[in-house]
Amino acid sequence: MSNGETVPVENVVLRFADRVQTMVRDAAQTQAEQIEQAAVLVARTVESGGLIHTFGTGHSHLLAEEIYSRAGGLLPVNVIESAPLMLHEDAPASGEWERVSGIAQIMLEYAAVDPSRDVLIVISNSGRNSAPVEAAEWAQAHQVPVIAVTSLAHSRAEKSLAPSGKKLYEVADVVLDNLGQPGDALMTLARGVRTGATSDIIGAFLLHAVVLRAIDLLLERGQEPPVFVSGNVSGAHEANQRMIERYPGRLAPAYERLRARRPS
Repeated sequence: MSNGETVPVENVVLRFADRVQTMVRDAAQTQAEQIEQAAVLVARTVESGGLIHTFGTGHSHLLAEEIYSRAGGLLPVNVIESAPLMLHEDAPASGEWERVSGIAQIMLEYAAVDPSRDVLIVISNSGRNSAPVEAAEWAQAHQVPVIAVTSLAHSRAEKSLAPSGKKLYEVADVVLDNLGQPGDALMTLARGVRTGATSDIIGAFLLHAVVLRAIDLLLERGQEPPVFVSGNVSGAHEANQRMIERYPGRLAPAYERLRARRPS
């Protein structure tokens, strides 16, 4: 507080912070093997010149974008997204669209996923809706490795809404559990009100942990990781431009336009 007053320990925000810190530590420890497995897949994709595709609907699309064009992150990330499945146009409708069968297949085929070298990260807290499950099933059918970020507790507590009857964790090569509770609400307040979402906090940690370890693996192998440099750092444009040249025709349109502007 601005007046220097000590905040009492029973403050709900501090209790939330303590529990989130515990979740981060627990995620680092309990998901260590899965983080390593996912990092190996991502590093292999980068070594082969492939792309790391990310897919999420509703609030999970925020995590799909979390590692895209991220300073200190990997450049070859492609977000597979469509406005009806996001929140900015019609949030209630997006919840219906993610339950429509067939959408994911169209989106992944349009994204030109390369089975020989790409990897797909699918994020879904409940892991029960058609779009994320079918995205993983499409990848599985095309022999594209799938990394899932989900809440196993939530997913196991609910019935699948996908035509196959499966849930995301059942059709992924690596499953990263965000340790979230059913309903994505960590705190119980007065009158039994549940609040305090954690799926994005822990999900972001898990994704960055995978990227961090993948970069570490590439360095251990003597590779030059295509790490995106912040545009607010001197020399960033030149460094990023050199990396963009390594992925002709495969990056997002904005990067292709940047490539076209390079000096002759």
